[in-house]
Amino acid sequence: MTIFFAPLRLPPRPAVREESLWTQLRTVTLLQWAFFWVGWLAWTCDAIDFFSVSLSAPALSTQFHKPITSITQAITLTLLFRSVGAVLFGVFSDRFGRKWPLVFNLVLVAILELGAGFVQTFQQFLALRSLFGIGMGGIWGLAASTALENLPVGLRGIASGVLQQGYAVGYLLAAVISLELVPTVAVGWRSLFWTAAGISVFGATLRALLPESAVFLKAQAAATSHGVVSEAQKTRVFLRETKAMLKTHWLLCVYAVLLMTGFNFLSHGSQDLYPTYLQKSKGISAHDATIATIIGNCGAIAGGGFAGWISQFLGRRITIVCFTLLTACFIPLWIIPDTFSGLAAGAFCVQFGVQGAWGVIPIHLAEMAPPAFRATFPGVAYQMGNMVSSASAQIEATGGDNLKTTLKGVVVPDYAKVQGILLGVVAAFTIFITVIGPENHGSHFEKHRAAFDEGGAADDAWIDDEGVHHETGRAARDAEDAEKASEERSSTEKPEHAAAAV
Repeated sequence: MTIFFAPLRLPPRPAVREESLWTQLRTVTLLQWAFFWVGWLAWTCDAIDFFSVSLSAPALSTQFHKPITSITQAITLTLLFRSVGAVLFGVFSDRFGRKWPLVFNLVLVAILELGAGFVQTFQQFLALRSLFGIGMGGIWGLAASTALENLPVGLRGIASGVLQQGYAVGYLLAAVISLELVPTVAVGWRSLFWTAAGISVFGATLRALLPESAVFLKAQAAATSHGVVSEAQKTRVFLRETKAMLKTHWLLCVYAVLLMTGFNFLSHGSQDLYPTYLQKSKGISAHDATIATIIGNCGAIAGGGFAGWISQFLGRRITIVCFTLLTACFIPLWIIPDTFSGLAAGAFCVQFGVQGAWGVIPIHLAEMAPPAFRATFPGVAYQMGNMVSSASAQIEATGGDNLKTTLKGVVVPDYAKVQGILLGVVAAFTIFITVIGPENHGSHFEKHRAAFDEGGAADDAWIDDEGVHHETGRAARDAEDAEKASEERSSTEKPEHAAAAV
């Protein structure tokens, strides 16, 4: 049973002292590294594709003779339809594996992104971006499960932070392409969309060359060992276990959507209209606005990795609260300066906080999720939150139409005030919803039954290293793991003790 309103506290000290970060990194195999970095690349592709619209908003406005508020409809529609993709591809991944659903997902995204670069009317562009949202919706859940489930438990915190900042890296790469390539080619903004499509195809190719996730194959073999053999039988079991999971964990599902609503408002509210805000409200050139965006994403990358690592020691929720508070503290630096240097510093600090808090989310959701549904549950929660926050760019654009300021004698939208209010309110909500929620720090979710296995919806049953099923709960399982590690440690220390005695 999920426990809410749990007090914020540091995670319990492990029974056995953890090895250093460097020692743990040295234990990761080449295949585990490959799984992680391909998952990271998939999420990076998602960001490049998504922010192609944000970075091209002024050019798209000119191309289609539409105001910025109309261009932001494309962002809203993309976010709305991502929930559909999260459900479809999440279910496929938990049922059929991590490999081919992600490959197909990336190829679909590439095709739709390529098509968006050929549109001639605004209606065609909106239609392509709506379909594009379905493709994008599946990537996060599949990328997170691919990247994290094969790594040692002690590395999942920092891995979560690095993985999530694939989003910031994607934004940064899109900004660099927009800065260096787009102005130099005749097709202009279309080149950004076509380049993004090529990168997605590259990611799909790399994933196709790797094998299926070892953790998924192990769970599949365990299901076969006790009678779940045929594909039809697996599908029937999967549907039954999904129904049981929703019946048992409906409150957790609602909570996760609320949590991700706050996070997505925080992220999109500080990113989607940022280049437009600098150009329209601060009078910054398009070139300098792109540079400031790159500086902000450097802060995001630094914050995500650091927060993911520190969450191993502070716990997931305490880390999220600390970095969200840091974001709130830097809102004045985000909106008050008028110089490029001041605004760039504000971008770096705010994104350090925002994406620092975000860096904890992949592992926090994976540990919180019903273990057998760790592709579907986090992905759907994430994209449902995206759907609720889908109008963030339009909210800011509409707010700018109603709140005005004067720039060099010209009345312009006051996006600074609008973003300051939005970020402050959302930061407060995110802290509140984080504090009242659950946490399952250090969960061994990779040892759980698959969703197509009998009993997959239950939190108790798990699989040991030999593929044997156990009906003991998580606490007993983790205690058994700690005892096993302690015995191994004692056996390696005995020769040293004997030598010392001599």
